[in-house]
Formats: sequence, C-alpha cells, structure tokens
Amino acid sequence: MFYDEVKIHVQAGSGGDGAVAFRREKFVPFGGPSGGDGGKGGDVVLVVNPHLNTLYHFRHQVEFAAANGEKGRNKQQYGAGGEDLFLKVPPGTIVTDVASGAVLADLKEPGQRFVVAHGGKGGRGNMRFATSTNQAPRIAERGDPGEELWVKLELKLLADVGLVGKPNAGKSTLLSVTTAARPRIAPYPFTTLQPNLGVVALGENETFVMADMPGLIEGASLGKGLGHEFLRHIERTRVLIHLLDGTVLDPVGDFRVINRELADFGHGLSDKPQLVAINKLDMPEARARFPQLQAEIESLGYAVLGISALTHEGTRQLLGRAYQILEETPVLEVAAPASPVIIKAALPEEFTIEHAVEGIWEVHSGKIERAVQRTNFNFRESVLRLHRYLKSQGIIAALRQAGVQEGDLVHIGDYELEWREQESL
Repeated sequence: MFYDEVKIHVQAGSGGDGAVAFRREKFVPFGGPSGGDGGKGGDVVLVVNPHLNTLYHFRHQVEFAAANGEKGRNKQQYGAGGEDLFLKVPPGTIVTDVASGAVLADLKEPGQRFVVAHGGKGGRGNMRFATSTNQAPRIAERGDPGEELWVKLELKLLADVGLVGKPNAGKSTLLSVTTAARPRIAPYPFTTLQPNLGVVALGENETFVMADMPGLIEGASLGKGLGHEFLRHIERTRVLIHLLDGTVLDPVGDFRVINRELADFGHGLSDKPQLVAINKLDMPEARARFPQLQAEIESLGYAVLGISALTHEGTRQLLGRAYQILEETPVLEVAAPASPVIIKAALPEEFTIEHAVEGIWEVHSGKIERAVQRTNFNFRESVLRLHRYLKSQGIIAALRQAGVQEGDLVHIGDYELEWREQESL
C-alpha cells in the first residue's frame, strides 16, 4: 500500500535534573558544592533517505520519543545527554504542525536533516549557585521538558516528468518499457493505485526521473476517483506527458477533460509545459486516426507525437523531446518556511491572575511557569529561591491585592501551590 500522508506524535527528551552534592575528601575541608548539571534531552530529527519513496514505515507506529537526559552527579559530573531519535523520511516530504497548520520544513535533498522537536535543557546543579555569601547552596534545578507536538508528514514525489491521462491510457506500460520500474499492468481501468517512479536514461549524462500517475477521471479535482490523493504529486514535476488512448471513442474529449481537472485543482498544474502522445499506434484504428487527432490537438497549441508503448515505436523520440523541454524549463524552487517550530518566541514578561473558583487561583505567564517548572521542591532553598523570584516579579503582591486567603490553592502551569501567609512575608 502506498502511504503518502501520515500524522505522528513526536516527543523530545526531557533534560536531566541538576544534583545537590558536596565534596567530602580527606584533607579537603570545606570542599564546597560539587553537584553537576543534568544532561540535555535528545532531539527528534527527520532525515531524508533517498532509498525511500513512501511513508509506509509509519503505518504501525505514530508515537516517537527521544531519550531523556541523565541527572547530574557528584564531583561536578554532568549527566549524559539523551540520545537523539532519527526518523527516516523520503525525499519530497513536507512537515506541517497539525495544531497551527504551519509548514515547518520541506525536505528534498538526500541526507537533509530537520530537528522537529528539541530536547529540554538540563537543570543546573548546586555548584552553579555558589557565591561568596552562600558557599554551600542546597539548590538545584529540574530539567526542562522536551518539545512535543503532532506533525503531518505529506509526501509529494520529486519527479522531473509526470505521466498523466485517463485510466488505461498506457502510462504504466510506457514507464515499464522506458525505465527499470515494474508497475502492475493489466487491460482494465484503475490498475495503478499508487504513483511509480523510474529513471529514464537517454545517455550517460542525459537522465531524468519520470512518474506514472494513477489515471484521472472527470471530477478528480473535487476528490472523485483517486482525486486529490495523487494530483498533488504532479505539483513537483516540471513537464507533463499527456498520454491519450488512440483507440477510444473521443481522445480529444478525454484530453479536454483531464486538462480541465488540472486547471480546477490549481497549484500551477495547468501552466506546466505539456507534451501530448497518442498511444497504441500498434492498433490499426489508432494509426488511421492519428493524423486527424494530431492536427486537432496541435490547433490547441500543443506538440503531438504518436507512439506505441507496447512495441516501443516512437518512445525514444517522445522522451528525447521531453528531455529537451526539461532543459528549457527552470527548476522549481520551493521557498523555505519562514518560522519553523524550532525557533522559540521569547517568553512573555506579563502575567495574568484569574480567580477560577472559590479558593483556587490561576497564574498565567510562560516565564513564570517555566521558573516554577525548573524548581526542585525537594530542597527548601530551591523553594525559597522561587519565592524570592515570584516576589521580585510582582506575583506575591498581585495575589494579595486580588484577595488570596490562607489555604487557597495557586495553580502555576502544571503545579499546585498552597498559599501560606507566614511564608509569604
């Protein structure tokens, strides 16, 4: 089965907690704090693998998490960083944030990497808090949580030439006799259920990638048949070969229908250079009608060639003409995303206080929430440090002014704190 669109949940590793420790060695009195910092959490990284052409390997797993950083240790030893998680994707993968709909990355080049979720920073150990007035601090920070988000991976095949046309026009046959690709072929409509890629080699330095797109029907731009599932794969092609079955009742009518669907779908499909090929000239009726069909389509402004994919007649001339048009057509440039998710906005300075229900208050501020999250409540000095910080930021005064009472609960981020007036002086 061809998978060209999946949604996955990525979770970067959390940073390790900083340590509280002191040197205790013979002949080293007053050794001082020696608690090391926690290690950084692992990143989740998307890597382009040129040997993949589908997202099928994501079919059974949608949750991916990188390793957490280790805690800091004694003797000023840092915790080890969490191992990064690498996820392989095929060339042509577009990464989108599900929540915002923003395009985060367009991955095209083999080996290209994109950090889709950054690991959390490790917390500082108590050796970082030693000062001339506090030479034995019992303060350590917790590590930051890693980024997590749902992302959509959408594959848009990277091909130079796309084969389009109605079902059973001979696209798969043409691809099979001109490249090493081996698509399924049968004499009935809708044989092709997934795009197929092949490399056309006209000479040592004259090669291009050609894609066989599943047959289109009237209404494809509205989602009928295979519809949008595969029309988007034509977006990346630079040249289209429009294959027509010379044995059907109205090849020119089929030509008009497919072009109308390309125009209705948009995304510049109708503006692409288009080379028309009348197929199945091995059939007497197709060969007899070819001059008339050629004249009628050329009157619409298109170059027309006659071929037989089955007997290979005219196929090399067709591909040579396609290569010539490719050389004259500029390479498509896709603009890089303006603001990928890995660029974090500065945490807001302002805070708001909300009296949710009786006895429960909520403080909203990214900056304040991060300070509370990094506080290790196992150490009293860390709690007192947080209290001083909240006081300096005006949180304590604002809560008092709002009417907080003894025993009320104050929610800051994921933490629930109890208000005690004697400790808030």
